Amino acid sequence: MLTTEHLSLTIRGKPLLQDISLSLKPGEVLAVLGPNGAGKSTLLRLLSAELKPSQGKIMLNDKPLAAWSSTEQARLRAVLPQSSRLSFPFSAEEVVMMGRAPYRHSHTRHQNAQAVQAALQIAHVQHLAKRMFTSLSGGEQQRVQLARVLAQLWQADTSQTRYLLLDEPTSALDLAHQHHVLGLAQQLAKVWNLGVLAVLHDLNLAALYADQIAILKQGQLQTYGEPQTCLSPRQIHQAFAVDVEVMPYPLQVNRPLVITQRPPLTQFPTLAP
Repeated sequence: MLTTEHLSLTIRGKPLLQDISLSLKPGEVLAVLGPNGAGKSTLLRLLSAELKPSQGKIMLNDKPLAAWSSTEQARLRAVLPQSSRLSFPFSAEEVVMMGRAPYRHSHTRHQNAQAVQAALQIAHVQHLAKRMFTSLSGGEQQRVQLARVLAQLWQADTSQTRYLLLDEPTSALDLAHQHHVLGLAQQLAKVWNLGVLAVLHDLNLAALYADQIAILKQGQLQTYGEPQTCLSPRQIHQAFAVDVEVMPYPLQVNRPLVITQRPPLTQFPTLAP
């Protein structure tokens, strides 16, 4: 498992995360929700070793995260950031090949090329392989980056649990591709036995695809558990200050459907000149 135990981060005297204890289990999708500034991306940066905690610890497969070398971490844990800027003229295929960097000395060129082609196909971007990455739309770039992290975990050491960390993976995607990406994450969790963590803003996407949900607010863990427990009107109002109705999802058992109530017009200032 990938676990945090009483994890806290303070930067320049400002607490960004406080006492966060979570477990990302193999075969499951954990959705991290919360309003802007709640600490979701900060948590992901800690899990990816981009930041070091002020207190608490992170355990990766029963060992402290810092005890793994950077190459070992890269073979066990792949991270899809919110956005990735590239100013050099790489093709989409070359960007996906970057995910094979941890295997340059342990796999043949043919094996790495096979992994790249498989990842392009799984992410449905094989038709973009020869296109320049900078010429792609935001959504296409996001899907190519998804292929990169899939290539990173392809043919890795399956004796160790691997983890996929996704920071707002649907932010630039249309409706169909939102469901494809999260459905793929759910399927990979089961078939590859991955632990998948996804930072999301859409409560209904989280309700449909997550096995566990964690809601952060002001750097603290407000609630953590199964979707039907965490996505209650009270918990949602407490986190987002929005009134909602929650009902059973009509097309899937044990999944909630969140319906947001439109705020009254009296909440908005007059727009008259």
